[in-house]
Amino acid sequence: MQIHLSNLAVQEGGTLKVSVPFEQKEISFQLGTFPVISSEPADLVFTNTGNKVLNMQGKASVTVEIPCSRCLSGVQVKIPVSFDEKIDLKKTEQERVADLDEIAYLTGMDLDVDRLVFLEVLMNWPPKVLCREDCRGICSRCGKNLNTGRCQCEEEPKDPRMAAIQDIFSKFKEV
Repeated sequence: MQIHLSNLAVQEGGTLKVSVPFEQKEISFQLGTFPVISSEPADLVFTNTGNKVLNMQGKASVTVEIPCSRCLSGVQVKIPVSFDEKIDLKKTEQERVADLDEIAYLTGMDLDVDRLVFLEVLMNWPPKVLCREDCRGICSRCGKNLNTGRCQCEEEPKDPRMAAIQDIFSKFKEV
C-alpha cells in the first residue's frame, strides 16, 4: 500500500497517523520463499520537522513460517519490527545514493509500506530457528525426523581415534 506524503510535506509541524495492513503473502529472498502466516498492521506516525524533513516512527510485526534449522519442520516465528527514520523529501534519487541513504521504499512523495515492512523484516530475520531447544534433527542417511523416533539405519562403527572427543561430547551433551 502506498502513502502519499505531499500534503504533509507542506505542513510544517504537521502530523499524520496511519495504520496500514501488510499485504504480502510471502517473504522471498536469497534463503528462499517463506509464507506469511499473519501480520499486525504497520502503525506509523509522520511528523514534519520543517524544511520538508519528516520523522517517521512506528511498529509492526509479521509471523512467518520458517523451517527448523535441524529437522526442517515448519516453525511459526513472530518478527517484530520498529521504525524510527528521518525522510528528507528535498533530496533527489541521485543525492540519496551519493549520501548512501538509499531509501528503497520511497518514490518521489509516495511511501510503499509493504516494501518498508519487508526490508525491516529482512533486517530482523533470525539467524537460526529451532522447533524446540532439544531438537534431534534428521538422520543423515534416510532423512527421518529423529524427534518422532529412531530410524532403522545401522549405526556406523566409532573410530577409536575419536574416543577422547566422544567422551567430551557425552559429558557435556552439547552436540
